[in-house]
Amino acid sequence: MANYPWEKSYPPGVKWELEIPKKALHQIFEDSCAQFGDRPFTDFLDKVMTFRDYKEASDKAAAGFQKLGVKPGVNVGLYLPNTPHYIIAFFGVLKAGGRVVNYSPLDAARELEFKIGDSETDILVTLDVAALYPKMAAMKGKTRLKKLIVGSIADYLPWPKSWLYPIAKKKELSPWPRDDWHMSFKDLLANDGKYTPHPVGQDLWDEVALLQYTGGTTGLPKAAMLTHGCIVSAMAQGQSWTTPYTTPGTEKVVCVLPLFHIYALSGIMLGAVRNGNQLILYPRPDIDMIVNDLAKKKPTFLPGVPTLYTAINKHPKAQGLDLKSLKICMSGGAPLPVEVQQAFEKLTGATLIEGYGLTETSPTGAICPVDKSVRRTGSCGVPMPGTVIEIRDMEKGDTVLPPGKEHVGEVCIIGPQVMKGYWKKPEESEKVLFRHPSSNWQGLRTGDMGYMDADGWLYLVDRSKDLILSSGYNVYPRMVEEAIYEHPAVDECIVIGIPHPHRQEAPKAFVKLKPGASLTFEELLKHLDGKIGKHEMPVALEIRPELPKTPVGKLSKKELKEEERAKAQAKAA
Repeated sequence: MANYPWEKSYPPGVKWELEIPKKALHQIFEDSCAQFGDRPFTDFLDKVMTFRDYKEASDKAAAGFQKLGVKPGVNVGLYLPNTPHYIIAFFGVLKAGGRVVNYSPLDAARELEFKIGDSETDILVTLDVAALYPKMAAMKGKTRLKKLIVGSIADYLPWPKSWLYPIAKKKELSPWPRDDWHMSFKDLLANDGKYTPHPVGQDLWDEVALLQYTGGTTGLPKAAMLTHGCIVSAMAQGQSWTTPYTTPGTEKVVCVLPLFHIYALSGIMLGAVRNGNQLILYPRPDIDMIVNDLAKKKPTFLPGVPTLYTAINKHPKAQGLDLKSLKICMSGGAPLPVEVQQAFEKLTGATLIEGYGLTETSPTGAICPVDKSVRRTGSCGVPMPGTVIEIRDMEKGDTVLPPGKEHVGEVCIIGPQVMKGYWKKPEESEKVLFRHPSSNWQGLRTGDMGYMDADGWLYLVDRSKDLILSSGYNVYPRMVEEAIYEHPAVDECIVIGIPHPHRQEAPKAFVKLKPGASLTFEELLKHLDGKIGKHEMPVALEIRPELPKTPVGKLSKKELKEEERAKAQAKAA
């Protein structure tokens, strides 16, 4: 096995060579249920359920799904927030032999309609809340959806919350008819839990377990086909990285990121399954509740996105609470500003590390070591165990570039966690996937621009599709954003390219200010002078009370690009 330069940055006892169990996802779940049976698996709004509770409920879900016709080749949709229904249904579908299709609760009707048809979803699980049920009920007759299974948050609340919830939250609930098209979640589980097992282990290693739609900024969504092998590999990588700092069966993990997103599903929920951790589940990101629970419930792990850590840093109660139970916190989904990282670590005493990955990599790619003494500012870390990262020339796709800041190219991730391909899109799969000659693993062309240093640390520069071509020069929005973030008035920032009469394209900055702060365009230019090149200077500044975000909470350029495109078209007309 080759020696890689990044191995010397690995935690003590962690090796690049990785042992990956050749098991199906639900086999690993069954193993954990046997090992940690009476250990709490979830705390959902103070209702605690054990691994054994979930084993029994998921067995019943599997039996219920099989009665509805779920078997190998059948896809079942989950249109759910973070509630016990999600975990029970997820493993119930896999035990029944089916595949899971994740749907975002923030999807618009048009997107839902497309995904139902594209993924061939005939059965779907949702809740009776007004934010979800009506949108999915509208799919009846318009799509191939044949059965809608409806649960209630009250199903898994402790007494007396379970009794009070339907009364207190009546305006947030949506009534639904009892007919053949509908089924209650309770009825799905109303059986003896005896289901017909299907082949597992090596037989399922290359079979698709999950269709996970990517949050692309253009075109129709694409579903990454993530096999049991992909996701189990990602679980093994994550467990390997944290093993020196954790004790199986004792950790508590905050789960506020949405489980329908691969970061939370793979890194948080399935990581907890593998390690016997307890999940503190939040159906929505209530920052007041989260901050209170950090002190009250004493979690040890807090995975999040930069906006979550920013919100905790700014929360009026945070400074007065004991948050020292936190050990390791993980940031992903977007670049982590250094000042946010430093403020959070000072507040909690925890270590906040950054990672990098994509839906297509289940999602791990690179991660920072927990040891702060080896931290490198601006880097998102080193390749995970069992993973190779190469920087390839954008024009000569097979040419691997040497280390160095001057050698910016496309980040390519190679490893067992890379997706099988895009669902029903062989041509698009072929564009981004390749077979690595030495490892024979699947490689992914990420579309991200970056470079590696001589020690194997990865530095992201930007997305290739976000690249701004200004007067023939490459302008990387992230570099401009990082310089803007250094201004004390700036809370959040997005930079995109807009049409320019002389430069073809030029950067425009959108900024959310900190409370009570002000910033003019002239002040911004003065601040940036000497920090970035003249060709990188924004030509416009727009102050907004809020900036658009994705369902995971990371800043989103999609909406702003569409607005500017519409403005340009209107101007041309």
